[in-house]
Amino acid sequence: MFSRILKFHSFLKAPVRNYNLHEYQSVEILNKFKIPTPLSFVAHSPEEAVTKALKINQPEVVVKAQVLAGGRGKGHFIPNEFKGGVHICPVGSVQEIASKMIGQSLVTKQTGSKGKPCDKVMVAEKVSLKRELYLAILLDRKYGGPVIVISSKGGMDIEEVARKEPQEIHSVPINIHKGITPEVVNEVSQLLNVPKNSIEEVLKNLYTSFVKLDMIQLEINPLGVTQDDKILICDSKLNFDENASFRQNEIYSQRDLTQENQDEIDAHKYGLSYIAMDGNIGCLVNGAGLAMATMDIIKLVGGSPANFLDVGGGAQEDQIVNALRILETNDQVDGIFINIFGGIMRCDIIAQGLVSAARKIHLTKPIVARLCGTNWREAGEILRRSDMSVITEQDEEEAVKKIVKISEIARIAKDIKVHVTYSPVKDYCDWKY
Repeated sequence: MFSRILKFHSFLKAPVRNYNLHEYQSVEILNKFKIPTPLSFVAHSPEEAVTKALKINQPEVVVKAQVLAGGRGKGHFIPNEFKGGVHICPVGSVQEIASKMIGQSLVTKQTGSKGKPCDKVMVAEKVSLKRELYLAILLDRKYGGPVIVISSKGGMDIEEVARKEPQEIHSVPINIHKGITPEVVNEVSQLLNVPKNSIEEVLKNLYTSFVKLDMIQLEINPLGVTQDDKILICDSKLNFDENASFRQNEIYSQRDLTQENQDEIDAHKYGLSYIAMDGNIGCLVNGAGLAMATMDIIKLVGGSPANFLDVGGGAQEDQIVNALRILETNDQVDGIFINIFGGIMRCDIIAQGLVSAARKIHLTKPIVARLCGTNWREAGEILRRSDMSVITEQDEEEAVKKIVKISEIARIAKDIKVHVTYSPVKDYCDWKY
């Protein structure tokens, strides 16, 4: 939910290596820190959802799809096209609503067109709120530590609030050595216009959970204020630093891998930094800065990157092979662009990885490679001695233009149902109608 607000502030983006939990799991964790939430239960079937709804003992309840994505309320399910991943409904309608969620995939602005599978729902009590606020705790490079981000306009699309009314978003830095001080409590209570005695204990407990559980983001939207000025965490998103997973075994064991991109999971196993995107040009680059610049250039010349993939400065041949395997097996990728500026990373290792990949996996996608820097001549010789049909180009912009054009041809062929296959053998291309 918070990712787009980063454009308006200097907040530190969450590291690539992190993991999330479902809302019902987050509620269980927050409750352990004496943080108040509405009564809720998780259900794995429509029938179980009814049973849990009866436990709440209210005429109306809230049914929420459990997928790891923001914007659930405005999303839709596929293939049944049911609208909305959050519904307030009478208990008598719970089974029907849950049956339209469970077993479907929920598409939101954060999931991409394929959505994410929903195999469970959370049934929660309906609460009467006087106000809906926004509160998050995350890391901020500007202040060199954690910061509280708040807004009196919660319960809505906070990215839109930040875009249209940035003055409504406030940040309160936390001294990492002092924690939640009376000064911090006073500032937050004044900015949110809530009584100090209502927010103080909740704020302290939230920060305690943030630190003890190695979170990089704790987001609450909405932070509810009841009719008697009590605070309730009505929807939460917890994001944890995977680098600290060795001391958070209990939490890490709850990770739902079905909600994550399989290519990202595989890449992590091989020590690769990978982020899936929506384009059709697979990128294999060394160095995060060069990877981001490469994606920018691809966009500038009219293409669209399918991923961020950084093999790092010390990648070995097997990592290159596995990186290419991930790109080759991705149906979304029409062409592969390799952009290496050799420093610590030697170009000949990349070239040898290419040759090995051609032997170990059946490469069917065209490859344009720009190999510059350490051992680039040796890399060229390795490719020349092989039977691979790799298009090499030293000029970065020209190389990008070539892969964009090639990928465009492949995409057009898909659209008109012309099957094009590519062989890594020189001077061979097979067009099938």
